[in-house]
Amino acid sequence: MLRLKGKVALVTGGSRGIGAAIAKRLAHEGAAVSITYSVSRESADAVAAAIKADGARSLSIQADSADVGAVKAAVAETVNTFGRLDVLVNNAGILRFGAISNYSLQELDHMIAVNIRGLFVAIQEAIRHMREGGRIINIGSTSSDFVPFTGGSVYAMTKGAVASLTRGLARELGPCGITVNNVQPGRIDTAMNPSDGPLADQFLKMIAVQRYGSCDEVASLVAYLAGPEAAFVTARSGIRNRRKPKD
Repeated sequence: MLRLKGKVALVTGGSRGIGAAIAKRLAHEGAAVSITYSVSRESADAVAAAIKADGARSLSIQADSADVGAVKAAVAETVNTFGRLDVLVNNAGILRFGAISNYSLQELDHMIAVNIRGLFVAIQEAIRHMREGGRIINIGSTSSDFVPFTGGSVYAMTKGAVASLTRGLARELGPCGITVNNVQPGRIDTAMNPSDGPLADQFLKMIAVQRYGSCDEVASLVAYLAGPEAAFVTARSGIRNRRKPKD
């Protein structure tokens, strides 16, 4: 069953990891999918090729989410190529660890530019083209309400902003028939945070099911939120799956 047949989706940061899995899953559900990437054209083209091999249309666009002009151009190119935009998945994001005592303003500005400003601009541009039934799905983090390690406070701040914006926009865009949700993955097995990495044993103690999640599991939730069954779901966050730490 192609639940997204005839729909067009844009997935920012869709060349690898969670973003790539989301792009492939939305395409498998029938959507034409545009992805953005910052550096690796080879990886982006591989995702686009996999989508086309699955029988869907795809487009890869180089666009650094810190660059407002590039974000706007990515939305415009998606609409110009496919004729519409129904689903925006804000997946692009960066993580820079550091203690607040010596965290540089340059790193702060970069984190805000990608994780908050780029997301804001993508939404602002996308809603100009969305009709009733549109979907905005942000990829946040459990760090927005629980930080299990030192050095992650600035990252948590940016993801907290995403969570707050999601709740506000759900109210603002609801009358337009557009839903806004925030998927907050916990520990997902990616190149950035592998399940066999140096911190894995520590993180496993905080996960209720005692294992890392997979990119495909995140993608399945995003596909549900993008589909018709989720038309009444908005302002929600999902995939937390953590245990309460012991005192």
